[in-house]
Amino acid sequence: MESLIKSENFLENILEKFLVETSGKLPAYIPELSKARPESFAISIVTVEGKILQAGDIKTFFTIQSIAKPLVHGLALETHGREKILNMVGLEPTGDSYNSIRLQPGSHRPYNPMVNAGALALSSLIPGENPELRFHTLQNLFERYIGHVPNFDEQVYQSEKKFGNHNRAMGYLMLNFKVLQGDVEEILDDYCKECSFLVNTTDLALIGATLANGGKNPLTQKQAIDPEYLADILSVMFTCGMYDFAGEWAYKVGIPAKSGVSGGILGVVPGKMGIGVYSPLLDSRGNSVRGIKVFQELAEILQFNIFKSSNLL
Repeated sequence: MESLIKSENFLENILEKFLVETSGKLPAYIPELSKARPESFAISIVTVEGKILQAGDIKTFFTIQSIAKPLVHGLALETHGREKILNMVGLEPTGDSYNSIRLQPGSHRPYNPMVNAGALALSSLIPGENPELRFHTLQNLFERYIGHVPNFDEQVYQSEKKFGNHNRAMGYLMLNFKVLQGDVEEILDDYCKECSFLVNTTDLALIGATLANGGKNPLTQKQAIDPEYLADILSVMFTCGMYDFAGEWAYKVGIPAKSGVSGGILGVVPGKMGIGVYSPLLDSRGNSVRGIKVFQELAEILQFNIFKSSNLL
């Protein structure tokens, strides 16, 4: 693995291999996301030692979307403790799409923090007495992981909020069952904001490297998350982070990951590296088509599947 990562054209070769893949569609249900350049494609790796390897359109920024969910999950755990979060949101994969409105029978909890219902529930716990303070809480959270203050895409935020009636329905359903406390419109607003911060693949890979490095950013050396909660975050990413593709992902790739409907995929190889891929053409599940192929290729070449016998020694 080490010799491959040191190769200057290692990622260039993978990028070139999958440039010909043009299947998938831009997400139309959030109009601003449908304006992305379909040909955009970038791959970044950041190791826990801070080495950076990348190829493609690495300066292209896109909104973080659902890749924010593991970070907000970690924030909720740090702020409110494991017991409260487990009482509020479950841990089970759903087999459903990311925007399924289905809740757990009996408890009426969202199934896990990686689906929209679970993310909405955890968004209700973002610290701050008003929208401005909660915005700064999110901005500071992302800054700890990526090492700089992220910009915000106002147009995507407004588009998500305007066309977010499906998420709005989830919020009111959970309010009915007393899973949510507070103003649903404010919670939805905070959720749309957390999805609308801008990142590139270098940022994604650095988030992954931070999670792979005991929660410490390998470039700034700042602690982004209490190590006590890393297993919580990574285990849920592994079982639920790719929505109704999670089982096949575990089988073919085998690392914790999170996708977003802007076309990004974040991967974490614990103790070794973070990986970020961006290509905005999505499959029917809302995952980047090229992104999945890149991770499958990397898993084959680098043998980073956590269940490979060589990785269990």
